[in-house]
Amino acid sequence: MKTMAQWSVVALAAFAAAGAHADASYPNKPVTIVVPFTAGGPTDRVARDLAESLRKPLGNNVTIVIDNADGAGSTIGMAKAARAKPDGYTLLLNHIGVATAPILYRKLSFDVMKDFEYLGIINDVPMTLIGKPTLAPNNYKELAAFINKEKDKVNLANAGIGSASHLCGLLLQSTLKVPMTPVPYKGAAPAIADLMGNQVDVLCDQTTNTTGQIEGKKVKAYAVTTSKRLTTPSLKDLPTLQEEGLKGFEVTIWHGLYAPKGTPADILKKVNDALKVALKDPEFIKKSEGLSAVVANDNRVTPEGHKAFVQAEIAKWTPVIKAAGTFAE
Repeated sequence: MKTMAQWSVVALAAFAAAGAHADASYPNKPVTIVVPFTAGGPTDRVARDLAESLRKPLGNNVTIVIDNADGAGSTIGMAKAARAKPDGYTLLLNHIGVATAPILYRKLSFDVMKDFEYLGIINDVPMTLIGKPTLAPNNYKELAAFINKEKDKVNLANAGIGSASHLCGLLLQSTLKVPMTPVPYKGAAPAIADLMGNQVDVLCDQTTNTTGQIEGKKVKAYAVTTSKRLTTPSLKDLPTLQEEGLKGFEVTIWHGLYAPKGTPADILKKVNDALKVALKDPEFIKKSEGLSAVVANDNRVTPEGHKAFVQAEIAKWTPVIKAAGTFAE
C-alpha cells in the first residue's frame, strides 16, 4: 500500500504529464498574434495575410486577432508575448528584430533564445532604396554622388530603432562610409508618408511597403538590396546595390512565428503544422509574390531550423551594429 507521500508524488507526476499535453479542442477561442509594429506597416501586412491562411488549417476556422503592440524597436511587443500565458492563444510574429534586439538593447526583460518557442520562418522580404519625389538624383550613381557631397545634410528616414529600415540605413552608411542624419518615426507608414510628402530625403524599406508607392510613381526608386535583381514588373529594372559597387551589400527582412516558452508540445506541433499548410496556400503565395516577398519553403519552417537560423543572424548582425555604435537603452 502506498503512503500518502507516495500518492502525492504520483498525483504530481500525473498533473505534470497532463500539463504537457494540449487541450484536444484547441483552438476553441480566438488566437491573438502580437505584431510589435504599427498597423499598416509591412510586418503588419504579412501578419494579416498569414492570419487568413492560418484559420482553416489551425482548426475550427478560428478567429485570429492582430494585436499591434508597437514601440521600442519591437521589444514592447516581444516582452508582451513572452509574458503571455503559454497556452497557444498568444503568438508573436516578428521580423529580423528578434535577432538584432539583443544587440541594440542592453536592458531587455526577456531572452530571445530562452523565452520563446520557435515555430518557423514565414518569408524573406527584399528592400528597396527610395527617395522623395523631388529629390534631384535620377539613378543610384547620381544618388551616391549626392550623398557623398551633402553628407549629413541628407535626411535618412527610418521606422524607429531596430526596425528594418533602421538596420538597412545603418548598413548603408557603414558601407558608404558617409554619415547621414537619421530621422526616426514610429512605424513605416508615417515614414513613407513623409517621404512622399517631400519632408525627408531617403528611405530603405521593405518591398511589402514600397512596391505600391513605386508602381504609383509616388517616390523615386534607386536600387534593391538583394544579390540578384527582382522579377516583380515594377522593380525588375532596378539595379542591386552590389551591381552599383557596394560589394557584399545584401539585406532581406525575414519574418518568423513564435509562442511563449512553455507552450505545450502538441499545441506547438499543431501550430507548426498549420503554418506549413498556410505557407503553401496559393492565395498567400500570390499576395507575397505581388510584394516581392519569397515564401519560406526550406528547413527554416521547422522549429529547429528556425532557431538555428536566428542564432546565425545574431552572429551576422552583431559586428554591424557594434561598428555603427548605435544602441538603445
